[in-house]
Amino acid sequence: MSFLNNVITGVSLGSIYAIIALGYTMVYGIAKMLNFAHGDVIMVGAYVCFFAMSSAGLPPVAGVLLAVAVCTALGIAIERLAYKPLRSAPSLAVLITAIGVSYLLQNGAQILWGAATKTFPPIVTGSLVLVPGQLSISYVAILSVACCVVVMAALTAFTGRTKLGKAMRACSEDKGAAQLMGINVDSTISMTFAIGSALAAIAGVLMCSAYPVLSPTTGSMPGIRAFTAAVFGGIGSVPGALLGGILLGVIETFAKAYISTDLSDAVVFAVLIVVLLVRPAGLLGRYVPEKV
Repeated sequence: MSFLNNVITGVSLGSIYAIIALGYTMVYGIAKMLNFAHGDVIMVGAYVCFFAMSSAGLPPVAGVLLAVAVCTALGIAIERLAYKPLRSAPSLAVLITAIGVSYLLQNGAQILWGAATKTFPPIVTGSLVLVPGQLSISYVAILSVACCVVVMAALTAFTGRTKLGKAMRACSEDKGAAQLMGINVDSTISMTFAIGSALAAIAGVLMCSAYPVLSPTTGSMPGIRAFTAAVFGGIGSVPGALLGGILLGVIETFAKAYISTDLSDAVVFAVLIVVLLVRPAGLLGRYVPEKV
């Protein structure tokens, strides 16, 4: 039964990683940049939901919706103020700016909300008992997996059937050609950041509900792990983000259970290295030759 418990824990954790990884893979697929501040947007969403529930007394649903609204606005502001002026800059300049935005959000959170660790109130409580005393699934885990499935289905339908979704796909293929066809590339990239940041808020609430510890650095390691999941599955691929997130969560959970808690991250990155040696584009990524 411990094996099944680890599988359940790994899948639920991987579902959260998958939701976070979607933000990385969407931004990279369209803007061809790595938004390393994405993990800190998770932290901001968790803080907004925390204070909405604990201080304002709002119900969990209202707290989540408020967190989504704040993070959506934050994502658009970050793109407009920090990344848009660097649209034609070298990738190194964009990368350094992303790291700077990350530290700005962390230090801003520390000034606004303090450095002390807070205990996040769960949005759902209880467990579904499958085998009394041996196997159970927490409702937070069920909610995490359900949210991941709904988000993936909604995002797939959005990119395949809506006008804005098709514009995003066109920009990911060729921004120059998309602009010639009348697509507003700047607005499309801003909407990509908005969607990715909204998903980060949802993931932040789910993560802090499952692991109820909140601090200004809460989003750092989950953000790095989710980026690893995006690379693992094939960055730029939406199904790859799902596959990479689930696999990463399962590998991390089994590494903690059967190898060592301290070595779990090393095991995860070792598996990533092996996968990239075999498939440099990731499990579901596709190799695109550079035009010279």
